[in-house]
Amino acid sequence: MRINKFISHNSRYSRREADELIKQGLVKINNKIALLSDEVKFDDKVFLKGKRLQKRTQFSVIIYHKQKGEIVSKKDDRGRKTIYDTLPRQFNTWLSVGRLDFASEGLLLLTDSPVIADALMHSDLEREYYLKVKGVVNKQVVEAMQNGLEIKNEKKGAHVKTKITSMTFSPFLDFEIFGSSGGYTKLRVVINEGKNRELRRFFGHFDLEVMDLKRVAFGALDLGVLKAGKYRYLENGEYDKLRDFLKANEIKY
Repeated sequence: MRINKFISHNSRYSRREADELIKQGLVKINNKIALLSDEVKFDDKVFLKGKRLQKRTQFSVIIYHKQKGEIVSKKDDRGRKTIYDTLPRQFNTWLSVGRLDFASEGLLLLTDSPVIADALMHSDLEREYYLKVKGVVNKQVVEAMQNGLEIKNEKKGAHVKTKITSMTFSPFLDFEIFGSSGGYTKLRVVINEGKNRELRRFFGHFDLEVMDLKRVAFGALDLGVLKAGKYRYLENGEYDKLRDFLKANEIKY
């Protein structure tokens, strides 16, 4: 593991901050001053500012009910409210597992472990959403949910500044259409990917604008009755399921 990644995984410092500490000669691997290119082996001892950096073996995770109108970011150059403005200061250094966009709401996981954040973010665990789209979900849309979809040279539903014009969508794991009324359709979908604005782009391809999007579950974790703007730590049973997932995927933490 690269030295800056090791530091970020086992301390409060980010990789960028770790790079600065290394440049200042404040990091040693065993008895040698570390270089930016150094790798940390299993039995190496890493010292930061003269103190040995212990490998983190415990981690914490919270479920936060993200509100509409919040940015999942440390700060916003447009001055918009972030999730960290709502959460207590103790979570200022915690990492979100992926993102929900400004207009979306629902279950968002945060953790104090970069290893856990990375593992969950790139997993194929199920994500369950409730949506309201403007328009009617016709047979063509249903077939795309069943069989998958590929788009090219298209930005419908994407962020205005995105440079990604092509995207492949796997078949939905499950979906349920609740019906249409007043020009809108409500539905529930289950997917196992976490691409940027994935559902907005999928339905946007069919000129269906997503008006409401709420994530209610991620893997074995669900939002339940947690109110918007509130958070809770995982329960013991939920931690057990998470550790089972990490073990099954041979992820060391």
